[in-house]
Formats: sequence, C-alpha cells, structure tokens
Amino acid sequence: MADFFEVVRSQRACRSFRDEDVPDELVERLLEAATYAPSAENRQPWVFVVVRDPGTRARIAELIRRAWAGGARAHEERRLQPAFFADVDRGAKSGIGSAPVLIVVCGDTSDTAERTLPSSIFPATQNLLLAATAVGLGSALTTLVTVFSQELAAELALPEHVKPVAVVPVGWPARPLGPPRRKPFAEKTHRDRYGRGW
Repeated sequence: MADFFEVVRSQRACRSFRDEDVPDELVERLLEAATYAPSAENRQPWVFVVVRDPGTRARIAELIRRAWAGGARAHEERRLQPAFFADVDRGAKSGIGSAPVLIVVCGDTSDTAERTLPSSIFPATQNLLLAATAVGLGSALTTLVTVFSQELAAELALPEHVKPVAVVPVGWPARPLGPPRRKPFAEKTHRDRYGRGW
C-alpha cells in the first residue's frame, strides 16, 4: 500500500484507459474507502451505481459527449492551455466512455436536504479517487453528465429521491500519468487574515 501523502501527491485525472477489466474486489475497496468519508450529520447519503454493462456505459458516454459538444467544449477551449484542453477533449469525446467501470455517485435526498448533498458526496468521491490511485487504477471526476441528470437518472432507474451528482470512470491507465502540476500551498495560504502570506 502506498504512503498516504505520496498518493495525494500523485492522484490526478485519468481520461484514457486500457481495455482490461477491473476485478470486483478492487472496485469494492474503492467503494469502502468512499464510505469512510465524513458526511453532514453522519447521514451517509451517498449511493453508488457501478456500471459495467457496455450498452449503459455507451449511453452515459453519449450524454457526456452531448454535454461537451453542447457548450462545455467551447467554454473550456477559451480557458485551458492547449495541451490540457486536448486531453480533456479526448476524454470527453471517447476516453471516459472507454473505462471498463463507470461509478455514478449519487445523493439520497430522502433523509438529507438536497442543498447539503455536495458537502457529503464530494468527500466520498475524493476518497474513491484517492483509493483508486493507491491501488494503481486511473480515475477522474466529472460532473459534465449532470447537465442531463434526468436522462442519466432514467438510464439507471434511479428513484426520484436519488440524484446523480458525478461520474467517476475507473480503469487501468492507458499511459503513465505523471505527477499533477500544483502551485505551492503557500501561494494560496494566508495567516489570520487574507493578504498575510504564509
């Protein structure tokens, strides 16, 4: 098992996957890690739908492509560096859909206010992403598909009280990812009040 801080320093989005299955045992480790995240009032409102069926994965990938072509691509092209944009573009068009496993992370509103779901769902998703890195899997977080949340919910037969929040593709990386590029934390940290550098 990798050192926690090394996992944190090496976790990054993977948008290109090998055509190789991921055993259920590994998927279960990721899901268990996700459930150890904190949640508002310890309600644990997360719901995970693990999608392996090729037809369902293809339809989810098509929703992602539609959202990307429907305005997200034009928006990001103006904001991202060309090489980074090219990777995101490939991922949205075909890479995410090529993952052997798509984990749709949802929130259950039956016992939790919908507006508080992100404070519980995204820590669980981060645990899932870190766990994937720890066992050598590639993963990414995308919320792009939630533009079509009703269609996604229908595809997965989600009940009304279960809302899709994110999709996490999981698989073996098609190529080495390398470390993420990050600014030093001191550039983003202040002492006691904004403007007092660390």
